Amino acid sequence: MADIGLFHTLTVSDVQNQGLYLNDGEGGRILLPKRYVPDNTNVGDEIKVFVYLDSDDRPIATTQRPRVTLHQAANLQVVDVNTTGAFLDWGLPKDLFVPFAEQNQRMEPGNNYVVYVTLDNTGRLIGSNKLNRFIQDEAKAIWPGEPAPFEQGDKVKMLIAQRTDIGYKAIVNDKYWGVLHESQIHTAIRVGQRFEGYVRRVREEDHRLDLSLEPLGHTRADPVAKKILAKLHESGGSLGLGDHSPADLIELHFGVSKRAFKMAMGKLFKQREIVIIPEGICLPDHPAAASGTSERKAHRSSTIPRSQKTEKKTPAAKTDQKTPRDTDTMTTDSPKADATDTATVQPWGKHTKKASHSDANNRSPENDSKRSTKHSKPANTQDKSTKSKKTVYRNPKNKTASTLSLKK
Repeated sequence: MADIGLFHTLTVSDVQNQGLYLNDGEGGRILLPKRYVPDNTNVGDEIKVFVYLDSDDRPIATTQRPRVTLHQAANLQVVDVNTTGAFLDWGLPKDLFVPFAEQNQRMEPGNNYVVYVTLDNTGRLIGSNKLNRFIQDEAKAIWPGEPAPFEQGDKVKMLIAQRTDIGYKAIVNDKYWGVLHESQIHTAIRVGQRFEGYVRRVREEDHRLDLSLEPLGHTRADPVAKKILAKLHESGGSLGLGDHSPADLIELHFGVSKRAFKMAMGKLFKQREIVIIPEGICLPDHPAAASGTSERKAHRSSTIPRSQKTEKKTPAAKTDQKTPRDTDTMTTDSPKADATDTATVQPWGKHTKKASHSDANNRSPENDSKRSTKHSKPANTQDKSTKSKKTVYRNPKNKTASTLSLKK
């Protein structure tokens, strides 16, 4: 028997006054009412029909297309409510029944609700507003070794189900939950709308889906470029939008982010399909395109060549060299510079000072010149060997009773 709630391609087995009888492939017959029979249909022809149950719970076929089929979700309007439940319009003569037990809140006539079509315990088609019973949170493989159902960048079908604090929750391919964040929304959306979106990310920690209305990477420029060209032809060849236009204005006209708009505009400019002008963009055959071309030429001529910009100035050679110390500064009459007195150990423990130089009053010009030439050597050429050595005191070889011994 053909499954209830799905489309089937069945063969006409008999023609009667009330309609056609279709063979379900298992020896059974399903009635296709006369009002749904296509013209010039004969026995043996194949017809694609939707199978459901009539008011007497008998299988019946129709060529009409319902808004939702078995194991799918849709946004439907309530047409009636009685003591057992609500009845929703789903595009067929018999309304879809939603019992009170399958409602999160009492449904009211005239309002729309997102419902999931399933079978009750008697095999009849019903709707359910308790979506968490049928929609999975985690998009992961069921069996080990099985590939994941989604990868980043995959194109999916999504139905906006409810509003949240961070964006919207959407049903992805009638099976998984996904989140559409506020940062990814650049157009007006509402609960119940269907979109073709993309998987922005599959979280590694919980396998949940983050969604996007735009393609990822450079592929997002293709549909936006088509919109830009269509908008240019509608507006007479020019458009007052460009790189410096506000993001809100771009979202209002194209429903995309400013980044996607700039990527599409750059692609069209490289392909020479548009010309950038001070007011925005235009087609190449538009009269304003000449101003855009002349402006670019002037801009190129006024700019400095890149080779000149990248030239590095060589640093000027340093002319300052170290000069020998001034001789005048080394001939000061300070006691530290003149006195190099050393203490020597004398017998009987007496310490006397022996002057190494004569008194400053007895200095001669010859000694001053010798002293100045001695200190006029450059500092950078001074050898380490010329540095003054420290005086080392040792015990005398021939010791007497009156000789003082130095401790090590």
